[in-house]
Amino acid sequence: MTGLRMGFPSLRLLAGLAGAGLALCATSAGQAAPVTVRSCDRMVTVTQPPQRAVSYDSNLTEMMLALDLTDRMAGYIGHRDRMRASALDLFPKAAQLRQIQRGYPNRETLLGEGVDFYFAGWSYGMRAGGEVTPEKLARFGIPVYELTESCVRIGRREKPTLDFLYRDLLNLGRIFGVEARADSLVAGYRRRIDAVSRKIAGKPRLDVFLFDSPGRVAGTAGAHSMPTALIEAAGGRNMADDTPGNWTRISWERVIERDPDAIIMMDFGQGDMRRKMDFLAARPGLRELRAFRQGRILTLGYNELTPGPRNVTAVEKIAEFLHGDH
Repeated sequence: MTGLRMGFPSLRLLAGLAGAGLALCATSAGQAAPVTVRSCDRMVTVTQPPQRAVSYDSNLTEMMLALDLTDRMAGYIGHRDRMRASALDLFPKAAQLRQIQRGYPNRETLLGEGVDFYFAGWSYGMRAGGEVTPEKLARFGIPVYELTESCVRIGRREKPTLDFLYRDLLNLGRIFGVEARADSLVAGYRRRIDAVSRKIAGKPRLDVFLFDSPGRVAGTAGAHSMPTALIEAAGGRNMADDTPGNWTRISWERVIERDPDAIIMMDFGQGDMRRKMDFLAARPGLRELRAFRQGRILTLGYNELTPGPRNVTAVEKIAEFLHGDH
């Protein structure tokens, strides 16, 4: 009898728990739980997966495309020609995306589009003290996720590695509720990078000059840039890795003095490579660089050298370029 009296409350308790479980499942199916991730030095919370997201520039947009988030985007901000020339070959769904604006957006543009999430970075669609920042958009209920590589622009000094790319993809996966997709994508990237590491094991590290832009001083990639991480992962060393910042400038005298083993040129398209080659050929000292004389020059596109899913292919190409004939 005693056991029977104790059993009735237990049955009621089980029934209550079962009901609570069903309610929880119904809630989960109808609306995802809020997600909080780190973005630079902030914690950003998204209460439900975005439905009208906007990304800035082609490389960040390709991260969204790699996660198959086209149907969750209002569009992109950036160069239409660059999107058509590069993104479409790897991500055909890029053709479905609408260009909202070419240059940096203002607040009215984002509000007018009903944007519910902005994926951008510092110097990638946002400027410190500008009209569009995470704090200012938060007042209108628009969460912002900042590109990890760009955090150096607001004072965060962290050595760049491919973990920057993985971190951004995994965080976007959580924000949009596609964690399994992001996990699988990143796992595949890690396997490819591991394969490169095995191939270059024991090879000497070669000095590389990243030629971003010509002028009175050399536009290049500094210590906190993604190209530094890509070159290191491929068995090289960025000759400007002792220069703070991500995208920076150094003197041409310094390039000549260091006389790098190889040159990687960033190709912005529309004749950019021809202009850069002519620039080097026309200047004493630069045309005497070993890499230029020996033709040890690799051309990579903007989306390969800025943070995005093509970074893994860039590492494979750089490793082959530096060590394939050794």
